[in-house]
Amino acid sequence: MYVFDSPVFDGMFDFCAMYTGASLQGANMLNNEQCDIAVNWSGGLHHAKKFEASGFCYVNDIVIAIIELLKYHSRVLYIDIDIHHGDGVQEAFYLTDRVMTLSFHKYGNYFFPGTGDMFEIGAESGRYYSVNVPLKEGIDDATYIQVFKPIVQSVMQFYQPTCIVLQCGADSLGSDRLGCFSLTTKGHGECVKIIKDYNLPLLVLGGGGYTVRNVARCWTYETAVLLNEHETISNELPYNEYLEYFAPDFSLHPELQAKHENLNTKPYLEAIRQMVHENLKNLSHSPSVQMHDVPTDLLNLDNCEELDPDVRNHTADTNNRVEANNEYYDEEQDNDKESEGFLDV
Repeated sequence: MYVFDSPVFDGMFDFCAMYTGASLQGANMLNNEQCDIAVNWSGGLHHAKKFEASGFCYVNDIVIAIIELLKYHSRVLYIDIDIHHGDGVQEAFYLTDRVMTLSFHKYGNYFFPGTGDMFEIGAESGRYYSVNVPLKEGIDDATYIQVFKPIVQSVMQFYQPTCIVLQCGADSLGSDRLGCFSLTTKGHGECVKIIKDYNLPLLVLGGGGYTVRNVARCWTYETAVLLNEHETISNELPYNEYLEYFAPDFSLHPELQAKHENLNTKPYLEAIRQMVHENLKNLSHSPSVQMHDVPTDLLNLDNCEELDPDVRNHTADTNNRVEANNEYYDEEQDNDKESEGFLDV
């Protein structure tokens, strides 16, 4: 099926396999305690649904990574700071309390994808586990942090997640071609630092961003934040073959011009914060999960050897194939009694 905002292109399968596989590998490494923070800037395609592509997103790597994390973690918190609502992730976990989705996004005036109202709070077992913070255009660093920090703090207090997935869409920066916020790279990075300081297993993903030079600046700075090098990293960009794209200032933190007036008033943000807090108070406790056998990892890093595609039945595949005890028997042990050429009824 052709979707107007998600066109088919050569190499699409390989593209989806690479960014989804990278997110899955990050989740696998967190599960096996091989790292504290895993980063995949090519991931974070949060609009894709189970049966359709949407908003330049073909496979929702976030949902697949979270499903992998749920094998080892009883509660996963998903946080989205892309300017667009994380509708694909919210839809996937709308009916469960195992995942809480928290999205800060532009809402209203037919802004894509049109979802993310503060009254979308989840349903059935997932009621109150979908948290949406709809913002208006022009929000700046100070105003954004003013609403981001206390809401995240409330969510952490009530939900008590054991793992966090953070989608860092850079289209919430000022001067983005499709965005209408006024965040700087430092303000965007401050959100990453706030989440990192909770010292929980953290999967950091990319997302949107349509002024490419600022996307590169943003994720470079946030990589430094995750490595605790943000205070020492130079503002002057080193010489490289792409340096001309960062003219005229050639700096990591250029002054981003605000294209829109900040329409997010203090009473409006306080009303949102208060409503989120009241909804969270309806959670009786942080949910747990019954003891169960842990399924095998979707991505097995112990054996990455590719089998010969020209060989039909590999020994390894044959040895791992599980067969029922009543299969492939003749005579008395043949349950279907087909050895005579007919069936007994």
